[in-house]
Amino acid sequence: MQLQQLRYFTAVADTRHFTRAAEREHVAQPSLSQQIRALERELGAELFHRARGHITLTDAGETLLPLARRILADAETARREVQEVAQLRRGRLRLGAPPSLCASLVPDVLRAFHATYPGVDLIVTEDGSQDLVRALADGALDLALIITPLPVQAPALATSDLLREELVVVSAPDRPAPVGRRTRIRVEDLRGRPLAMFRRGYDLREFTTAACRAAGFEPTFTVEGGEMDAVLGFVRAGLGIAVVPSMVAERSGLRITRFATPGMHRVISVAHRGDVSPPRAARELERILLDHLDLGMS
Repeated sequence: MQLQQLRYFTAVADTRHFTRAAEREHVAQPSLSQQIRALERELGAELFHRARGHITLTDAGETLLPLARRILADAETARREVQEVAQLRRGRLRLGAPPSLCASLVPDVLRAFHATYPGVDLIVTEDGSQDLVRALADGALDLALIITPLPVQAPALATSDLLREELVVVSAPDRPAPVGRRTRIRVEDLRGRPLAMFRRGYDLREFTTAACRAAGFEPTFTVEGGEMDAVLGFVRAGLGIAVVPSMVAERSGLRITRFATPGMHRVISVAHRGDVSPPRAARELERILLDHLDLGMS
């Protein structure tokens, strides 16, 4: 049983005339009649009494008609809803990002996406890169912004670099500058300095700790375990200094001290599962993200 056959059947039932039904369906009358005969053979029953100039439904036709209308209506609903999703009038987008990016880059990008596609529901997950990679692999996210390179290989992941972001030191404006009159700080200058530190599993915690160890010392934590807003609050309260991304620092109202050349940086990448194509909403968000970064750097 084909949808086309049901359309032809309902057209004849409506017009009670094969020729007029064919005209309504924009098909040759012999083709329409042939399709209805095929439908009758498949169902094992005649659907119309065919008297010259007088077409009426048989009992089988009367039974089929409301079912055919319902099937055609459901098919049209399915077509319309799929098109709405395909054209991004509706749908859902699940994005993952580290808290530092949720506090800086992500809000502006999502605002631009929502302005263009207001019917798409946005679901944001904040977590560390390793947890976001696992969520991508489990199918719980469509797209994620992660910090690369990852300490563990993720072969099922497709990634592309977006941005090389500078890391800086922030301190309370009402406290002495971390390096006195100098305008730049070195990783070595963090030795013995009180650091407000993020919780375990946080990308910036791992990054800062690794940089200090590479310089030959263990960092000193005065307070630890916070998310981005908490750590900035600790710094503002004078509990220590912190290494944070420049995009976050510029919005924080804290004193910013940059690292001496070559500086400290992190690479932000966009990732999705490599074995399936991301949904169109995810591809559109990535395009808007790239446009936003291009504008910001121009």
